[in-house]
Parts: sequence; C-alpha cells; structure tokens
Amino acid sequence: MVDFNKVINRKGTNSVKWDEILETYQEDDLLPLWVADMDFKAPAAVLKAFHHSADLGIFGYQATPDSLYTAIIEWHRSQHQLELNKDEIIFFSGVLAGLTTALQAFTQKDEAVLIHDPVYPPFSSIVENNQRKLVRSPLKKVGNNYQMDLADMEEKIKQHQVKVMILCNPHNPGGRVWTKKELEALGKLCQKYQVIVFSDEIHQDLVFQPNRMTNFLSVDKDFSAFTIQFTSMTKTFNLAGIKNSLVFVKDPSLRETLQQKQEENFQQEINTFGLLGMEAAYTHGHEWLEELLQYLKENIDFTLNFFADELPKAKIMEPEGTYLLWIDFSAYGFSDEELMELLVHKGKVLLNAGISYGPAGKQHMRLNAACPRDTLQEGLSRIVQALS
Repeated sequence: MVDFNKVINRKGTNSVKWDEILETYQEDDLLPLWVADMDFKAPAAVLKAFHHSADLGIFGYQATPDSLYTAIIEWHRSQHQLELNKDEIIFFSGVLAGLTTALQAFTQKDEAVLIHDPVYPPFSSIVENNQRKLVRSPLKKVGNNYQMDLADMEEKIKQHQVKVMILCNPHNPGGRVWTKKELEALGKLCQKYQVIVFSDEIHQDLVFQPNRMTNFLSVDKDFSAFTIQFTSMTKTFNLAGIKNSLVFVKDPSLRETLQQKQEENFQQEINTFGLLGMEAAYTHGHEWLEELLQYLKENIDFTLNFFADELPKAKIMEPEGTYLLWIDFSAYGFSDEELMELLVHKGKVLLNAGISYGPAGKQHMRLNAACPRDTLQEGLSRIVQALS
C-alpha cells in the first residue's frame, strides 16, 4: 500500500508549485493548491530505475529500446483498448512541444485554430505565439457540467475557415471525460470541414468509475485520417519535471509531415530519465495507479462535502477525471482581482485564476486536490477564512 497521506516537504527544491509563489505573490506562507503536479512520490519501480541509472553514474546518449515500445503498446491496449504499432509512436519532450510542432507543421501564419472556452491556458498561448488566429468556442453549462456547443463550433469553423481543432480530453479545468458519442459528433464535424484534430489526452489515465476514457483515435477508424493524439505518463505518475511525451499518428501522410517538422526543429532527442521512467511506469505502475485513483476520488469527495457544508454558494463541477476541481465563486460577487486578492493575502492559499482559462473562466478558480488529506483540509479551511 502506498501512503498518500505522508506529507513531503517540497520547499527549497526549486519547485514551481511551492517555491515560486514568494517571488510572484510576496507571501512566504502561502499553501499552494494550484500547479497541476501531485505532492506524492512516484511509483517505487520508477524510483528504482532512476536509482540504478544514478548509481551507474554515466549519463551518455540513450537509445530508445524495443522494450519501451512494447510497454507503451501493452499499456494502451490493456488500459485504453487502443491498438498501436511501433511506427505510429513519436516521442517529444512534452505535450506542449508536440502540439507546437504539429501546429507549425499543419497550419500557416494567420490560419485559424479552434479551442474551447474555458480550457488549458497554453493552448491559446501556442496559437498566438505562432501568429495563428485564435478562435474560441464556449462550452455550455448543462446542469453542473460542460457540454460542447457543436452548432457554435460549426459556425466558427465555417466563418474562420478553421484548419485545426485542439481538444482537451479529459477536459482541463472542468474534469469532463468526453463520451464516445460526444467525440463521434465532434469527429464527424471536423471530418465534414477537413479540420485536423489535435487531441491532448495527457490526463487519460486519471478517470474515475463509472466514467470511461475514450481515446479519439479509437472512436472511428476513419478519424485516423485527420487525428493526431498527444499523451504522456508524466501526469499519471507525477513525473512532470521529467519532460517526455508521446504522439500517436496512424495516418502515414500526417506522420511524415509531423516528423519532418520535428527534425527541422531538432526535437527528436529524448530525456534519458524520461525514457527510463516511462518504461518502468508503464510496465509496473498498474497497482500504484489503482491506489492513486482511489485516494484522489476520496479527496475529491472530501472537497465536495466540505464546500457543501462551509461554502454552499460556491458551485463545483464534480470531475469525471483529473485531480482538478473547477469552482464558480460568482455568487460571492467579487471580481477576479478581488477574489485572488482575498485568497492570497487573507486566506494564504493559492489556486489557479479561472480567467486565465478564457473569458468563460471569469469568477472561477481551479483547485488541485492531489495532495495529502491534511494539506487539502488546511487549504480548504483557508478558502473559508478568505471568504468569511
């Protein structure tokens, strides 16, 4: 059994989550419930692989072994019912590096790229930083959850002649795990207008029962002609700093175009510890992940119950996947600036500002529940203190 309740002091390790807050917010006692990494140790098998390499003491150039491809293929077959072969797998240093390279490969300057609103902030950054035209389609709130607005998406695809759609599945920050039916409708729409889909599935393993993860490539075999799928083990096994990711491309023409751009940018060299960690995690990480999912679900339920009792005016989307909770504080009447000010300087707790996820994130905050229960409880109490 893994002890996820153990509190590990990460201060003084150059952690973005824990050590950059003083410089940014001028508060040295903030409790971070923001950056999307977990305050848990990686699986023992991964640490063992790292220790073995460190004990050898030589960190030369590393080849990609066939055993790693086997581990990737077997993991995705058993966990996601996704059939892959070696030729369809491309390595990148990270999902964002892969997305950026694909954007450069399949679009030209000023061509339109569609994303949802709200959605993971770097999507808009990579589009705008590469001088592409950013088009947002707001998600619809139905009950206490998000749905895609296919009519709005179709109108904007036609109006702006959209070339690429960047999909977040599972959705960050809302925690939606898009159903096969929803993805099929999206795929048919993109197929109709010849839109290439970049599907970011980095949270694919962090899905709670009875919800089921559907990889975009597995929805319809015909979708492979316009789909590039991105993922990584780094979110699953808390290895974000290792910087390694996977891109799956079944269509030979798409794959050739992407690999050509990758070679132009010289992005084909992979971090040694990324290769080691990925193989160890995909080979031996099943039991650790099962225990993690149980603990994360308990943390999420704890948070939902806490808010229901202490801050009932706040509305939280119960996530179907990820360890992130999307909280609507609009009933309290604070502006985005006032809300952040209260949380940081009165509550001494740090969440991600919802407005950074797009205009639809106004008066929202994103909370990371992937921490020991005592840390989470303290953070939630600080939110109450901030809003009292």
